[in-house]
Amino acid sequence: QKVTRKFFADTVINNNNNIATMLTSFASRFATRAAAPVNATFARRFFHPSLVAADKLTVEGLAERVNLEGENVLMRVDLNVPLSKEDDVTVTDDTRLRAIVPTAKFLLDKGANVILCSHFGRPKGEIIETGKNGRLTPVVPHLETLLGTHVTKANDCMGSEVEDAAKALGKGDVLLLENTRFYAGETKNDAELSAGLGKLADYFVMDAFGTAHRAHSSTAGVAEHMKLSAAGKLMEKELKYLKGAVDSPNRPMMAIVGGAKVSTKIPVIESLLDKCDTILVGGGMIFTFYKAMGYGIGKSLVEEDMVDLCNDLMKKAEEKGVKLILPSDVVLADKFENDANSAIAKVTDIEGDWMGLDIGPESIETFAKEIEQANTIVFNGPMGVFEMPNFATGTIEVAKMLAKATEERGATTIIGGGDSVAAVNQAGLGDKVSHISTGGGASLELLEGKELPGVAALTEV
Repeated sequence: QKVTRKFFADTVINNNNNIATMLTSFASRFATRAAAPVNATFARRFFHPSLVAADKLTVEGLAERVNLEGENVLMRVDLNVPLSKEDDVTVTDDTRLRAIVPTAKFLLDKGANVILCSHFGRPKGEIIETGKNGRLTPVVPHLETLLGTHVTKANDCMGSEVEDAAKALGKGDVLLLENTRFYAGETKNDAELSAGLGKLADYFVMDAFGTAHRAHSSTAGVAEHMKLSAAGKLMEKELKYLKGAVDSPNRPMMAIVGGAKVSTKIPVIESLLDKCDTILVGGGMIFTFYKAMGYGIGKSLVEEDMVDLCNDLMKKAEEKGVKLILPSDVVLADKFENDANSAIAKVTDIEGDWMGLDIGPESIETFAKEIEQANTIVFNGPMGVFEMPNFATGTIEVAKMLAKATEERGATTIIGGGDSVAAVNQAGLGDKVSHISTGGGASLELLEGKELPGVAALTEV
């Protein structure tokens, strides 16, 4: 492989176990200084909830307005859980199932009959019996365990049989509707499906934040057929943290934006330029920025059609007085594999067939110093190819910095969905940050300042 000899002569590392150890050791030497721990009450003092959350009826507010005992409540949830590839039946991660429990139990405690509604995969209007795009049957045992009650499973989500099942519900019963995407009209906000779902209950609770950015029949259209529509506990928390952080942050505010492609994050970065004091950029997208700066990038990922936009973003950041910070060094590999030969390089010295797969130790040090100064931090997108252990160090170190900022300084730290969540959970730090968002696309659109259809449809107060 062609490499700049002067810089790389002694940096190629054949034993990749050493690189992770070296980076971790290096980063730890520059860890943010320890401070006295703060309790949760003190940490919450820093957070300013958004008025957007306060503008919409919540499930608690619904219970105050209406005696829910014996009433049917349609609850839109996200039961789109992964199944084992071996049998297409076993749920391998029940995180999304556990997320619905607080709202469902609240309604059950109020004596309501809960009708659960969700999509499952992308069947595209076909009825598929098993698998990721199939029936919701595999989640029933988990739901019964989590809710502590029997769950009746319907074979459809609208029609006379489902309406009869809904009418037969007694106080505190739970009915699970079939996959809403068995109807092609679901994703088109079909009026007939919206009305069909609306016949099952008088009240609607939206608790599927991950689909709130979609104007679907079960997320938005159905609300038109309800007496009242409210945000569930999960939805309310998402709105408070994500909208609150963006609309009324405790400054300085920082965004850490990563991921493979800059094209998916440009609207977010543009929006955050009006809100943030500092933006740290990592992940594969950095090489499109470097291309815009005239640097060599070797075989690193680049989006040629985004180069001019990257130039524009850097100019806008300078004009607005926002610090847009790119890594100064990267971890290179000679192939896209965990056991690849690796090297650490300044971003100005990337040549030949080498590709960047993680941020380097100098960048980790810089990011640590910047994070130490921020009081509100949104993290969206990994710093490198975190799925490969040898190139996960940058992402893991940033996650540790956020956990430390939360625990020691009471900073508000928000993990904005998608791969960032997987990375933080992989590091075992899911319970050490202020909030982990359950929505990928929904989180991004909320950070962009867009109105989410699933939120707009809720009853105003």
